[in-house]
Amino acid sequence: MTARHFSLPAVRGGLLALLAALLFGVSTPLVQHFGKGLGAFTTAALLYAGAAAVGLASRQRIEREARVMRSDFPRLLSMAAFGAVLGPVALAWGLQHTSGTSASLMLTLEALFTAVLARLLYQETMDRRVWAAMLLLLVGGVALVLDQGRSGATQLWGMLAVLVATAAWGADNTLSRALAERDPGQVVLGKAAIGTMATALLAWLLGEPWPALEAALALFAIGASGYGLSLRFYLLAQRAFGAARTGSVFAFAPFIGAAFAIALGDRSGTWAMAVGGLLMMLGVALHLAESHGHEHSHASLEHEHAHRHDDGHHDHTHDVLPAGSHSHPHVHEPVRHAHAHVPDVHHQHIH
Repeated sequence: MTARHFSLPAVRGGLLALLAALLFGVSTPLVQHFGKGLGAFTTAALLYAGAAAVGLASRQRIEREARVMRSDFPRLLSMAAFGAVLGPVALAWGLQHTSGTSASLMLTLEALFTAVLARLLYQETMDRRVWAAMLLLLVGGVALVLDQGRSGATQLWGMLAVLVATAAWGADNTLSRALAERDPGQVVLGKAAIGTMATALLAWLLGEPWPALEAALALFAIGASGYGLSLRFYLLAQRAFGAARTGSVFAFAPFIGAAFAIALGDRSGTWAMAVGGLLMMLGVALHLAESHGHEHSHASLEHEHAHRHDDGHHDHTHDVLPAGSHSHPHVHEPVRHAHAHVPDVHHQHIH
C-alpha cells in the first residue's frame, strides 16, 4: 500500500473493520465445532456472555468517551433483538445443517444488507463503484445458495438460515451506526447483556441440554473475541467511515472463516463455491479502492463524542488542551471547505 493510500481518510476505518473481520471470521468454524449437539439458543447465550465480559472490561472513563444515555435503550434493545438473538441463533442452527466453508462465505451478504439499509436510513454516499461492489457480492451469494441447493434440502435450509442471520446482522449494523459515537465498551455490554439474558431464558424454556464444561468455556472465549472484541472494533470503524463502508470491508470475515474451516478439515468446497467467493472478493476490493472528495458545507452543530484537535474539524478552545482523544459536549461553527472525506459523524450531507 502506497503513501497515497495511507493518506486516505478511510484507511483507519478500513483497518479497524479488517481487525473486526479477522476476529469474527475465525469464530464461525469454531462455533460450528464447539456447538455440536447444543441448542441454538444455548450457543448464542454463551457467545454473548463472553461478549458482555469484554464490554464490561473495556469501558472508558467519562472524559475519554461519551456515555450511553437512557434514550439509547430502545435502540440497544433493537440491536440485541436482531444481532444478539435472531442473528446468532439463525447462524448456530444453519451451521448444524450446512458446511462451515459455505456458511462462512455466505456471511459476506451481511455487507449488502448493511449498505442498502445505510443508504436508505442515513443517505450514505453510494457511487457507481460501491453499487458495482454490492452487485458482485449479491451474485456471489446467489451462486453459493444455488450450489448448496444441489447438495440436498438440508444443505439449502442451512444456507437459508445463514441468510437470515446476515439480514439480522445487517439490520443490527445499521442500528448501531447511531451509537458509534458512544463508548463502544458500554454499547457492547448493553447489547450483549440483553442478548445473553434473552437467549438463556429461551434456552431454559425450550429445555435445551446443558453444555459440557469444555464446550461452555470454549464458546464463552469465542464470544469474547469473535463477538465482543470484534463488535468493539466494528463500532470504532463505523465511527471512522460509516456503516456501509464498514460493512463492505467487514465482508473479508467470511473468507477468513472459510480458509480457517478448510484448515480445520472441511472438504466441502466446489468450483461454484470458488467462483462465488471470487466474485465476493472482487466486490470487496472495488469498495476498498474508493476515494471521495468535493466542496461541502458544515452547518452549526452541537454534540458529544470522542475527538482530537488535529483533524481539521475540532478547533474549539480549552483552558488546558487535553492530550490525545477526549470527550465532552462541543460546538462546530458553520464552515465550507473541500477535502477527501467519508460519511463519518461530520460528513452526513446528501449527494
